[in-house]
Amino acid sequence: MLNLDPATLISRLFVLFTALTVHEFAHAWTANYFGDDTPRLNGRLTLNPLAHLDPIGSLLLIVAGFGWAKPVPVNPYALRRKSDAALMWVSLAGPLSNLLMAIVAAIPFRLGLLSLSDFYFSAPHILPSLSELLWTFIVVNLALMLFNLIPLAPLDGEKVAMYFLPDQWKETFERIRPYGPMLLMVLMVLGVFGWIINPPLSFLLRLLVG
Repeated sequence: MLNLDPATLISRLFVLFTALTVHEFAHAWTANYFGDDTPRLNGRLTLNPLAHLDPIGSLLLIVAGFGWAKPVPVNPYALRRKSDAALMWVSLAGPLSNLLMAIVAAIPFRLGLLSLSDFYFSAPHILPSLSELLWTFIVVNLALMLFNLIPLAPLDGEKVAMYFLPDQWKETFERIRPYGPMLLMVLMVLGVFGWIINPPLSFLLRLLVG
């Protein structure tokens, strides 16, 4: 059963308007930095959530706690310097922004200013406590980072992997690329992403929050 009490709903809306927006803005800013003005011309070089949010991905994040935004259009041939390196950094910028946001949000827990028990053992409430808000923010940001680093198109991890893999592996990835979205759907239906994401997610949560 979906947990859509007011406090959870407000927490997820906060994540929706920050984590997803900053993730896509990071892609747009990095592409613009490397000389590709495609994101700017498409109105994506902004922190306005309305420019980035996808209706279905936003709805899923609210009701299920995980979703996505509209991909930022990038023209690899307009990127300055070595195109594959620049494209790798453009792709990596989104997940790195999620990691950075999670680290910043975890600081109050690490300093002992907030505790997870503040909301685990609190009575039902309408507004989320700061602990609940930041905990949700940390979990979703880390999950978004790990999910997007999976090396399957159209996720960011595919382009990052393409930069580091030897040439013989790149040919295999290029052949798989057209089937990436279908493979992602199959893996999602089978629940494989939980097996992939949960171990590193738990490790990072222990590392950041304790």
